[in-house]
Amino acid sequence: MNALDEVVSMMSLKDKKSFVTYLGKKNKRKDVHNINFFKLLETDDINTLKNRYKTKKSADVYHALRKRMYDSLIAFMANRTFEYTTSAEHEVLRLLVVARAFLEHNLYKTAFKCLAKAETKALTLEQFSLLNEIYHTQIQFAHIEGSPQLDGVIAKFTANRQKLYYEEQLNLGYALLRKELADIYHKGKIVDLRALIQNTIKSLNISLDEVLTFKSLYQILFIANEYASINSDYSLITSFVNKSLPFIQDKKELAGKHLYYHIYVLYFIANIYFRNREFATSLRYLELMQEQMQVQNKKYYKRFFMRWSLLLGLNQHYTNNPDAAKATIQKALNQQKGDVTDLNDLLLCMVVFYSQQADKTAFKYMRQFAHTDSWYEKRMGMDWAIKKALVEIILQAEFDNQELALSRIKGFKRRYKKYLTDVKEGKVLEYVQLAEKYILNADVIYTKLFNDKLQELMAMATATQDVFVLSFIAWLYAKTQNKPVYEVTLSLLNESATV
Repeated sequence: MNALDEVVSMMSLKDKKSFVTYLGKKNKRKDVHNINFFKLLETDDINTLKNRYKTKKSADVYHALRKRMYDSLIAFMANRTFEYTTSAEHEVLRLLVVARAFLEHNLYKTAFKCLAKAETKALTLEQFSLLNEIYHTQIQFAHIEGSPQLDGVIAKFTANRQKLYYEEQLNLGYALLRKELADIYHKGKIVDLRALIQNTIKSLNISLDEVLTFKSLYQILFIANEYASINSDYSLITSFVNKSLPFIQDKKELAGKHLYYHIYVLYFIANIYFRNREFATSLRYLELMQEQMQVQNKKYYKRFFMRWSLLLGLNQHYTNNPDAAKATIQKALNQQKGDVTDLNDLLLCMVVFYSQQADKTAFKYMRQFAHTDSWYEKRMGMDWAIKKALVEIILQAEFDNQELALSRIKGFKRRYKKYLTDVKEGKVLEYVQLAEKYILNADVIYTKLFNDKLQELMAMATATQDVFVLSFIAWLYAKTQNKPVYEVTLSLLNESATV
């Protein structure tokens, strides 16, 4: 899908009708073909387009028409967004634009009233960049009679500029860290993330206490969440959660005005509590998240539904409510349309759920992973691709497909051994080696050497206290105990929670 088709696909029926009207008013001649061309694009009638523009001359006309259509669409969508978006930020921006127009026409009294109104709203929203523009405009016209006192405006401008500086520094740090995280996940780059975060904060002179908004809190929790995920240890970021909770409580009145970031913050907190096995607390924040997904006519409901369902299903599964967990995940999968990352996470969940309960339905979901390992590494990340490979090894071994399981282990070592060694994740290779020994000879689970090594891995898993790490260990431990995997998994989680 090219850029023009992508823009058309996101337009609502109302948008499309308005755009045709917009084109009609814009056209100065009757022989302009842009409306008919747009209707062909709207219906996705590729054959008609190809037949109509076969020759080189008509092909040139076609490309020129596409270019003009694209420019018209961008202009239309920009105007429409500015005109119809009702967010508080846009309201401030509109007041600022109108105030400047009034100033240009010497309507000073009305202009200053608009600027004052814009300032009040921007202060409430903590929109430091907009406040900077408002104060800049007030200072520029401070010589006009009736303008705000210059000394007071300069004082506010100076204080706001400091907040804006910290916000910009944090945003810059966030961008740099996101870029590194993308390289870690999708390109297998070897990075000491702890040192990187510390050095980035130090080099940019970022103070997390200076400016904390819903946006900055989202950025902090995103990086913290990814850091904990890479280390498989969510206890490392407890301090970030402790910082978040009082902020959310104190800023309740702003939550609706920063809805997107607020929902994300609640999701991150719920996820952190889940990974630390504090399931009741995680579920409480998922309830809060769902409440926020319902407001403003469910503005962000579809955007977060799959992610919310994933976390709800995981909480249900690990609190011994497996049927509800599968129903939750399946309902989200039935939606079909959604982010490919969320879809793959949901599918992998179902494989794990059914596999832990020795149900061959797991294969139905595993078969839906139709792409190559390379595709999943680039699209989903190295860490996710490795987890998927481990899940498939366990799945094949669980249902006595020894040859397939051993083949997957061989491929796993060939593909990920160097990477795991470089990132100092040798414990994963030790786990795969134990799994291989068990698959080759099931009686090995009765030997002291095997059990000693398994106990070492269990001690490591208990130390990190991560749900997913414990789940992998539980599969092998269940074999030594001759008990169902799901039963042992829940037992291990409960035991580690009391340590």
